[in-house]
This record gives sequence, C-alpha cells and structure tokens, in this order.
Amino acid sequence: MRRHRSVKVVATLGPASSDYDTIKELYMAGADVFRLNMSHGSHGQVKIWHETIRMVERDVQRPIAILADLQGPKLRVGSFAGGKAELKANDLFRLDMCDNKGDAKRVQLGHKEIYSVLKPGSSILINDGKIRLEVIEGGANYLNCKVVVGGTISNNKGVNIPDTVLPLKALSSKDKSDLEFVCNLGVDWLALSFVQRAEDVEEAIKLIKGRASVMSKIEKPTAVKNFDSILKVSDGIMVARGDLGVELPVQNIPPIQKQLIRKCREFAKPVIVATQMLESMIDSPIPTRAEVSDVATAIYEGADAVMLSAESAAGHFPIEAVTTMDSIAIEVENDPNHRVILAAQREGKKQSIADAIVSAAREISETTEIKAICCFSQSGTTALLVARERPHVPIIAMTSLINTARRLCLTWGAHSVMTEELDRFKMAVVNASRAAIKYKFAEKKDYIVVTAGVPFNVPGSTNILRVAPCDEQLISSSEPE
Repeated sequence: MRRHRSVKVVATLGPASSDYDTIKELYMAGADVFRLNMSHGSHGQVKIWHETIRMVERDVQRPIAILADLQGPKLRVGSFAGGKAELKANDLFRLDMCDNKGDAKRVQLGHKEIYSVLKPGSSILINDGKIRLEVIEGGANYLNCKVVVGGTISNNKGVNIPDTVLPLKALSSKDKSDLEFVCNLGVDWLALSFVQRAEDVEEAIKLIKGRASVMSKIEKPTAVKNFDSILKVSDGIMVARGDLGVELPVQNIPPIQKQLIRKCREFAKPVIVATQMLESMIDSPIPTRAEVSDVATAIYEGADAVMLSAESAAGHFPIEAVTTMDSIAIEVENDPNHRVILAAQREGKKQSIADAIVSAAREISETTEIKAICCFSQSGTTALLVARERPHVPIIAMTSLINTARRLCLTWGAHSVMTEELDRFKMAVVNASRAAIKYKFAEKKDYIVVTAGVPFNVPGSTNILRVAPCDEQLISSSEPE
C-alpha cells in the first residue's frame, strides 16, 4: 500500500466519519493522518476514534498518524435577551463583566484579563470579523466601544483581538486535561491553538514530556510576528488560515502562507495548510474551481500536508473530499513545473554531515537511474532532512520505532516502513532493498540510495551513503560485513 504522491492528506474525524468502515475507506481513499478535534469530541468519543484508527492501522498493516487538536482559550460574548441584537455603525456598544442578558447597548465579555490590555483605538472583532468594534475607553471591568461595522450579534459568538498580545495562556484548564488524556491514549501529534509566542509552546512541551510531537497553529498576527522563535521550539506548524484571515486583511494571507511554508522547509519541519480548502464539499460532491486552485497552490509551494476539516468531519461527502484531495495532489505533482518550482525554493542550511549526506542523496537520484532514497532513522530527523530536499524519487523512511514511523506519516514524500533493530550496515542495505521491492518502488534490476548512521540507533549520526542494488545476491557479493 503506497501513495502515488508526496504531499500528505489530513482528514478530520467527526459525526460523518466516526465508524470503522468510514475511517478505513478514508484511509484507502488517501488520508494519511487523522485529526481529532478536541473542541467537539468528548473524551469517550475521542478514545473510540483513537482505538478505531489503530484497528484500521493493524488491518492495513501501514503506520497511520493521529493528530489531536487542542481547543485553546476561546473568547466569547455572553447571551442576549431574545438571543440576538442588531448593532448599527457609529452606535456605542459596551462590553463588561456583568452577566445580565445583553441588548443593542451592551453584552457580557467574561474574560477579565483582556480589559487591562485593550487601549483606545484597539479593534475587537465578533462573529468571524463580521462585526467590528473600536475601543473608545475602558476600565478594569468594562470597555466602551464604537461600532465600526454593524450587523446581527447573537449568543456566545466568538471574539478576536487582532492587534494586541493577550495575557492569556495557550493552554486553558480544559486543554491541560485534554492534553494529558490524548497523550496517555498515544496520539502522535498535538496541535496547540492560540499560540502567541515561543513560551506558549514551551509550556506545552513540559506537560507533554516527549509523548507526542508538538505542532503550533499559526492563527494570530502575534504568532506571525514571533514566527521564528515559535518555529525553533516546535516540531511542526499548521497554517490555520481561518482565524488568521479574521484577524488580518484577507489579502495578507497568501504571502504569509508562502513565507511560513518556505521557512518550515528551510528548517526541515513539517507544515500543514489548513482551513476551507474544499469547503463547498461539505454539501457538494464536487469542489469549486477556486478551491481546487487553492489546494494546488499549497502543493506547488511545497507544503508537507493539506487538511480537510468539516469536509470530512461533518460533510455529506467525506470520502469524495479525500479522493478529490488525493487526485489534485497526483495531478499537480505530475506537472513538470512542480519539480522546477520545488527545486527553485531549495534553501536548506547545509551545516552538518547529515545535511551533506542527504543533499548528496538527492543529487545522485537526479543524475542517475535511482528509484528511491531509503533512510534509516530512529528519531526521524534524517527522513525530515531528506524531505527538505524534495527529491524527485520516493523516500522510504525505515525505523524500528512505531512512534517514529507514525509521526513521519505527516512528512512530505516519506513512506514509513518498520524494520528490526540493526547493528550492521549490510543488513540495512538488505532491508532497504526488500522494502523497495515489497512496496513496488523498485525491481531487482534497479538501484536505490541508502543512508544510515554508524553506529546504529544513535540519533543524529547519519554518516553513510551507499548506492545499492535491489538484488540481494549483488548486495552479498559487493557489501562488506
């Protein structure tokens, strides 16, 4: 079972995709990673999803990654008498701590921490930016605002503060409970919402204690501003264009998306492009042409993965959505321009022996008839470095650790293969050739590139490159013990 593309597909589970048959069908259609949205699923439901994914993994005999997405602190207004109110441009509107029902003059905003940091001129966005307020003046428990853009405001609508660093931690008490629960379950990736600075990520890392890789969601302007420091401490990045598009002018999002993808690739860290990729497929079996172009753009830019949210979680056509994503990816990657664009974006830093090895592996594969690059890695770092090169041949990532194999399911081009622990390079070459043949990357007459570190099982020790035949008899006659 192999994919005929390098970019990975992330599918969110939900009411439309909660049973074994559907999850397996999603995997067979092209889903490489399953996302569990902690904003909606109860612990009981999340546990069932996790167990079901692992059942599918066992039955298809291929590693599958599970990504748990924490909710993060949510700013919301309170309730209104009658459920809603109409705000008109230039009217005055008050946000305060009083829990009385709201009206067209005021409503509760029960987050005391933000009152002290919002100053006159600060913007407040409500209901995904449909309503815009500007702070005129405020105190310890109230904000008097001018309605800049009016409209209907209703119960518990979300609030965004785009131009201020809020004194809120990325992990709420619910998030900490969810974090511990999913880490004990055994998820592979943990996505952090409401990240504003590197310290938010470091707090989560301390609680995770190495049980999962950390993915920072970039959904706030402050996260874009502090991106370099956030990337440094994160294992991966999600470009969460939904909230980012609310808090920034929409025309800013495409260049930001491109910049973040390039930076992630430079530092060999996986990046997901998310939100509204095939939104119309919630209700339609086919996407819009604009959506197809949006997905294609992310693939041309070199994203490691593209993500489906409501399309697979709550839509009427979850299988069709994954199939469509898979088809777009295959078509884009078969375009000769795709290879040219990825090569032009190659900016990785070459500072170590491992960097030089993987760069040489890619160059050899481009100038000779090499069918695959096979890398042995316990931590997954070598596979990430090879993926950064965006080679035109498949990457076979071999490891004896199931957790590493699963995490690499999110990495561009990586086909994870489990192998036994090795202590001789000759056996590494033999196992690599067997895997290349088994998964139909090569035949006996073909050659592959094998990279590994000697001594084995030492993270970060990649120091050998071998061009090897896929014929075990040739290996035995040419490979030293």
